[in-house]
Amino acid sequence: MKRLIKTGIVLTAFVLFSCGGETAKKEESNTIPEKKIGVLLVNHGSVAKSWRKMLLDVETQVKEEILSNPKISKVTTAFMEYTEPSIATRMKEFDEEGFDEVIVVPIFLTVSSHYSHDIPVILGVSSDPKSKDYMIGKENVEIYKAKARVTITPPLDYSTILKKNVERRVKALSKDAQNEGVLLVAYGDADYNQQWEEMVDEIGKYLKIKSGHESIAYAWCGHLVGYSSEPTVKGIEQLLELEDNVIVVPILVGNDPYFQKDIIQKAVDMVKGNILYKQDAILPDANLNKWVIDIANKTSEGL
Repeated sequence: MKRLIKTGIVLTAFVLFSCGGETAKKEESNTIPEKKIGVLLVNHGSVAKSWRKMLLDVETQVKEEILSNPKISKVTTAFMEYTEPSIATRMKEFDEEGFDEVIVVPIFLTVSSHYSHDIPVILGVSSDPKSKDYMIGKENVEIYKAKARVTITPPLDYSTILKKNVERRVKALSKDAQNEGVLLVAYGDADYNQQWEEMVDEIGKYLKIKSGHESIAYAWCGHLVGYSSEPTVKGIEQLLELEDNVIVVPILVGNDPYFQKDIIQKAVDMVKGNILYKQDAILPDANLNKWVIDIANKTSEGL
């Protein structure tokens, strides 16, 4: 039996039309003003233009439909690190424009240090000293507590988006599932390693059922392993001991040449064997766009 290998790696205001104006005035005075609600799509950020464009494209593709919701009057994007517009810049804009509520939609794979600690600290809704010192000191990230109330939505793996996304990309490369192994390459997170392992484990189990691949492994490519190609090399080699061919799939939100080319492609080139690999990412994905729209609308209902 083949195995899953771990490589370590409203109230509606109404006017009563009648002959007397006093009733109408009374109704109007009892009406609760509608809240001004905005949506902020937050992602990690990257020095790579190709990566940033993919995330900005999400905003372009979802904005019209989100704004068709009469409760929401603005949709915009912020990068957590490396480049503008930053989260602080966008939140200042929301304040300047008089927004009461901001729905923050983090486009992150799963719980992580960034999702659970850094973003709340940057938004001023958490005072985690460890994250605060790191963001201000090492990353030079501005922290800003907005006047608007902030609601942060769950990350992507609370849905089936990632599983279906990976299934689609694996099937696009697959030639013979019975003789292929699949290596999932993700960033990783030292503080939330258990959650990241559970995420890739769940994707692997899903693939076994949906794509027919039995030999599935995973490897990290981020800071947890020093941005090294070696874990990916090791994962490919272990799968080649079980199967004739190996499909390598990046579990990365956007396409950053540093990861897809310099780390993963380098690993693929280092191993002799039949390896199927495309320098792609989770984006673009129509299902992800739909998730953003749905979660923004659903969250706005409770505000």
